[in-house]
Amino acid sequence: MYLPRRLVAALAALSLALAAACSGGGGTAKPSVSAATADNRAVKNGGTLTMALSADPDALDPSTSVTLLGREVFTSICEKLYDINADAQIVPQLASALPDISGDGKTVTIKLRSGVKFNDGTAFDAAAVKKSLDRDRTWKKSARTADLAAVKNVDVVDPGTVRLTLSRPYSPLTAQLADRAGMVMSPKALDAEGDDFGAHPVCVGPFKFASRTSGSQIVVDRAPDYYDAAKVKLDRVVYKIIVDPNVRAANLKSGDVQAAEELANTTVAGVQADPNLRVVSGGGLGYYGVQINIGNAHGSTEKPGPINTPLGKSPELRQAFELSLDRAAINKTVYNGLNQPDCSPLPLNSSFRDKSLACSGRDVAQAKQLVAKSGFKPPIPVKLQVPNDATNERLGQVIQQMTKETGFDVSVQPIDFATGLEQGAAGKFDAMQVGWSGRIDPDGDLTGQITTGGQNNYAGMSDPGIDDPIQQAAATQDAAQRTRLYSQAIQRQAQVRGMIYLYHQLYYLGMRKDVAGIRYYADGLPRLGTAGFAAQ
Repeated sequence: MYLPRRLVAALAALSLALAAACSGGGGTAKPSVSAATADNRAVKNGGTLTMALSADPDALDPSTSVTLLGREVFTSICEKLYDINADAQIVPQLASALPDISGDGKTVTIKLRSGVKFNDGTAFDAAAVKKSLDRDRTWKKSARTADLAAVKNVDVVDPGTVRLTLSRPYSPLTAQLADRAGMVMSPKALDAEGDDFGAHPVCVGPFKFASRTSGSQIVVDRAPDYYDAAKVKLDRVVYKIIVDPNVRAANLKSGDVQAAEELANTTVAGVQADPNLRVVSGGGLGYYGVQINIGNAHGSTEKPGPINTPLGKSPELRQAFELSLDRAAINKTVYNGLNQPDCSPLPLNSSFRDKSLACSGRDVAQAKQLVAKSGFKPPIPVKLQVPNDATNERLGQVIQQMTKETGFDVSVQPIDFATGLEQGAAGKFDAMQVGWSGRIDPDGDLTGQITTGGQNNYAGMSDPGIDDPIQQAAATQDAAQRTRLYSQAIQRQAQVRGMIYLYHQLYYLGMRKDVAGIRYYADGLPRLGTAGFAAQ
């Protein structure tokens, strides 16, 4: 079994903590946090806000970006055709209204805001929207091609109107345009920078890109040409890269930064206890769990093939593995009760969620029966890859101990994030802890993750009972029908068990008490366009 030496000494203490969690006692009390949307204090004009980020984003190019951290910075410098509000509803941003969709679902007409300028002073219009969408759809380096795969043509109707012609009805399109696929880039900057646009991005936003020092910081300044400039109070935002969660919290307490995103669950209570600081919560769209390789023999986007591992071969073992886990105890022991245990990819408050869904609890006796039925002799070897940070390694240990009781021998294998993604896509794993930041439309949480050939379908699942309902749901605008179809697909996935969902992650944003006006919604992206320092 591979386990870092520094973790061995922690196992005895972990056993005690896990026992306490499973019995309902012990653990760390869940801090009481507020919603950022409840902060309506007046904000004074001026100042610089330094916000700590948990990692360095990838290139700031909406066409190629794939990181959550990139999306956080984009909220300041690259607005979209649509956004979400505090109630997780899609609302117009650079569009002036929700799209008009034809009866056959194949023509989508979008009206645009008037009087808008890019941060380089050039005019925002339908031609600019077309240029960005066409780049996203056709550029060989684009990561948005799947997002816009249903779009056949983009046409300029007039300067304030763009029309999208689809090859098939695609109801998730508006949600895609509320993410990076809907970000509109300055045509002037695209022509000047080309493939290097991400080094000097220019879009529409409350702030404009100023500079970037790799691994250190990203600086954005107030944009003088922003259409809603009166609401912008800060002169400058400095995104400071501080990877270590303890250092991030310490910098917040010392005042070196005034805000810090994605506080570690282990630091939330300490930050909240500081009389000069407060904590607000966001997120809940994303999910985390364990993917099991059941068919990824040649790569996640390639044709599935047989997997020669006990878990990969045996549905009974996969069910036993899930029944070995106690989601509530995991949440309490690993995350101090700060996440939302669940067995579905859809958020707890999603309007598309099957309200009758019930998650299985831990059942040691049934798990042992299934192990016996599988024909494999215990202990069943399982190599579990987890990201090489303290929290995820702790999760691996808890899973290791829970499943040991039912006949599994789990070896925890910490691995760096980038390598984990590469090995996941290539199918070089037995089981791995994975996360997804979540999307407002269910299609964004399902198609690429659990359907045949999906880029993030590391498990290699390929089942018509999963694929067909998801495809049908994307072809209709009827919300009730979509809910029913998604329920069918999720129920079938729960039987196949290429993915065992564990929880939805809540994000915790720490800030000085005089910082006000930050909007922090279900997508977990701090919006700083109205932020600043509270007026005295």
